Amino acid sequence: MTSDIDGAFLAENGIVRVREALEAGHLVPASEELRSARIGAPIARPGAIVCVGQNYAAHAAESGDNPPETPIIFFKHPNTIVGPYDPVPLPPGSEKTDWEVELGVVIGKRTSYLRSIDEAMAHIAGYVVSNDVSERAFQLEQSGGQWSKGKNCANFNPLGPALVSASEVDSSCLGLRSWVNGEPRQDSNTKDMIFSVPYLIWHLSQYMVLEPGDLVNTGTPEGVALSGRFPYLRAGDVVEIEIDTMGRQRTQFEG
Repeated sequence: MTSDIDGAFLAENGIVRVREALEAGHLVPASEELRSARIGAPIARPGAIVCVGQNYAAHAAESGDNPPETPIIFFKHPNTIVGPYDPVPLPPGSEKTDWEVELGVVIGKRTSYLRSIDEAMAHIAGYVVSNDVSERAFQLEQSGGQWSKGKNCANFNPLGPALVSASEVDSSCLGLRSWVNGEPRQDSNTKDMIFSVPYLIWHLSQYMVLEPGDLVNTGTPEGVALSGRFPYLRAGDVVEIEIDTMGRQRTQFEG
């Protein structure tokens, strides 16, 4: 039905076509050979990864900041996206690599200058589990005032395991959790977002054009190493993150 899950597939109502084919019995289960294969990221080649900073009040507080009055926006390079079980190399000189479980929003059609927040949901194709891996020394101490240096190292955005259709997810009430080496770190809910998903998509549309297949990372809750309550990641550490109904990913960090 498609060569990949990319912007063209989403813009051409691909999710609906796949659902109809599945219900009609035109799709068959994956073979055992495929079941044992590497799982890639559930979306291919987004033109942009747009990220929202400090979108949970408790995370802003643990970062030492007041809740933002308007969304804080930064970008990740699209080539940071890897699969949900792929390893992430620690960058040379890294001392403060951190984890961030986030709800990722995948855009389904061109989004520009939306007239109201109510229009936003029609522009969302689905949702993904996203880890906005961050190197805090690069982000905050060597930044020159911007966050990008700490957000764009190789493999710094594990994604998946699944793209879940927008019709199957209530983005306003989803539990988010993370673990490091089996020990709990984050445990929160999107109810604690400062800016909701529809508001964020509407807001972004006033400043940029979002294209089908683009990814919006909507912020992380409290419980990261930046809080000072937990150690930063070291070689061999395993980070697991999950969101209700959307699956879990597992990432090993390598030296």
